[in-house]
Amino acid sequence: MFLVESFGLAVAFCVVTMLCWGSWANAQKLVDSKWRYELFYWDYVFGVVAAALIFGLTMGANGELGRSFCADLKQANGAAIGWAFAGGVVFNIANILLVAAIAIAGMSVAFPVGIGLALVLGVLWNYIANPAGSGDSTLLFVGVGLVTLAIITSALSYRKRDAALQAEGGEKKPIGKGLTLAVVCGVLMSLFSYFVANSMAKVDLDGALVDPTFENLAKATEVGAGLEAGKMGPYAANMCFALGVLISNFFVMPYLMKKPFVGEPVEKGAYFKGSLRNHFWGWIGGAVWAVGMTFSVVAAGAVSMAIAYGLGQGATLVSAIWGVFIWREFKGASKDVVRMLAAMFVFFVVGLGLIIGAKMETPAAEPTDEAAAVATVEGETEAEATETAVDALVGDETATEAEPVEPTEVPAVEESAPEAEPVEPTEVPAVEESAPEAEPAA
Repeated sequence: MFLVESFGLAVAFCVVTMLCWGSWANAQKLVDSKWRYELFYWDYVFGVVAAALIFGLTMGANGELGRSFCADLKQANGAAIGWAFAGGVVFNIANILLVAAIAIAGMSVAFPVGIGLALVLGVLWNYIANPAGSGDSTLLFVGVGLVTLAIITSALSYRKRDAALQAEGGEKKPIGKGLTLAVVCGVLMSLFSYFVANSMAKVDLDGALVDPTFENLAKATEVGAGLEAGKMGPYAANMCFALGVLISNFFVMPYLMKKPFVGEPVEKGAYFKGSLRNHFWGWIGGAVWAVGMTFSVVAAGAVSMAIAYGLGQGATLVSAIWGVFIWREFKGASKDVVRMLAAMFVFFVVGLGLIIGAKMETPAAEPTDEAAAVATVEGETEAEATETAVDALVGDETATEAEPVEPTEVPAVEESAPEAEPVEPTEVPAVEESAPEAEPAA
């Protein structure tokens, strides 16, 4: 299967996730205004499943490392499948609640509360699950704090804009029910990646379980080891997640179509009356979101699930860009609102940068190797310590080459010692000759 080989590429994958998760909702704006969200969502779910399957049969089946997509699914145990499936169920319910909250209370309350709470709690859950692999905790949580501040600023700007519209005679939006739905959405949305992470395999390397990076898996393959048995790689886990979204939708959505949070019930058979254009954009919306999900779980091996999820939830920034610059939601807004939007973008960019930097700080183990190398140079006179340190750092061949240096220094010390011995015999005869000369004088 295809795996990310470098940290930089993993970050690029996370950026793609952020773009996809922040852009898929644009597809809904391209359907007919009378096409209900409940109907759009069916096509969205079908798009998620189709994209997950395509990724599994292509990227998940190519590459020399790891298990192929079908083999990975076949060997997975019930617990791993259950975790990924549960993640899909939880996400599906949270996503439906989010859109319902937006319809009731508006973006100024629902989206910042729902996604903001999901971001903070999601990074926290994933960090608790894998603190060692999540990077520098200070940078990580400061970054999350700035992103949270950006979300709050976004909410305040929406609120200020809505207040101005209401002052001009616009309709006042109820926030009580919408706020409740947004909070429940945020809690559920924060858990889905944690569930999926529990289904994903680590690399079994010399009896220790390490992150499923390209380098670790390559080392394990050389010694006949590989991915942890029973759990799944990213593509199989992503497929089980998508199935959880699909199957749960057959239980949740029919109920909501009969008793929607807002609006009249949706008539039976309405889905089949839609135009090809309406269905097409639903499929595209789901596929775009699924691209982001796939890239997130693939990148998680190199940057940790906490950071992959945190960067992905930067989708709030992307959706704000769409709203401000493309759909012109703030057209004619006051200068105060414009300043708040500018501050929001700054908080987001700096916060996401710190989240990326949190993982870049983890390779701090490298200076330890350099310090060990310096200690080896200073202790070269001790043969045993030198051989041990050199063997650990550069291998047995380098240690063998270093040994001839010591015999060269030992002869140099031995040659200097004999040069001092002839001086003493020269002085002794001089003293003995002067003694006989003194006796005749007496």
